[in-house]
Amino acid sequence: MATDLDGYFGKAMADTYDQRHTTAPDVLDRITTRLAGLAGDGPALEFAIGTGRVALPLLARGIPVSGIEVSAEMVEKLRQKDGADQIAVAIGDMTTARLADHFALVFLICNTIDNLTTQDAQVACFQNAAAHLRPGGRFVIETLVPPLQKLGHGQTTLAFDQSPDHWGIDEFDVVTQSYSSHHLWIDNGDAQQVSVPFRYVWPAELDLMARLAGLSLELRWGDWDMSPFTAISPKHVSVWRKPVA
Repeated sequence: MATDLDGYFGKAMADTYDQRHTTAPDVLDRITTRLAGLAGDGPALEFAIGTGRVALPLLARGIPVSGIEVSAEMVEKLRQKDGADQIAVAIGDMTTARLADHFALVFLICNTIDNLTTQDAQVACFQNAAAHLRPGGRFVIETLVPPLQKLGHGQTTLAFDQSPDHWGIDEFDVVTQSYSSHHLWIDNGDAQQVSVPFRYVWPAELDLMARLAGLSLELRWGDWDMSPFTAISPKHVSVWRKPVA
């Protein structure tokens, strides 16, 4: 099942990705602390490993990490970083690409499940995660709760960022659950416009996808600080587990 994500994550995106998608050190510490705790004695597999922003700090915590990534250009950026030679990466689609090993943890964070723009692809992602897990292993997704409560009746667009170097607007289609993030990046007076398609997915829908893959919900937090997930949480971190037997 090809998803053609490399069409949006080629060289232009890879060259600017780390600069434009920084993670505060304290936030990165919380993320890797939780992932290491869920992995236990490891190893871990990151779907959409990208430039290794999370995988390398997790590796530094003593968790062996592998990855799957559709964009060879993003992996090239990963390979330029210290410690990257310890990470095996398969170039391919996270819905179908397979590694020979089995893992204690598979994780897919930063809203990346939404990059799969059909329900079938999202279901296949869960099935691929389950196929990579050991008995008792966990699949973790961090993603947004669709912000439809913020939309007025009939409204289709929602601004999510306005700063000196970036404007961001999301455009929603509530019939198809599709949306596009439109970005305008401004650098020294030069402007670059980028639009990326997504499919939003509700927590309950993710739980059903997990069930179809033979996984069951173990934990759901409002964030990596393990805060409760509530009716007004803008995001969630969800953990599904593969049966031991």
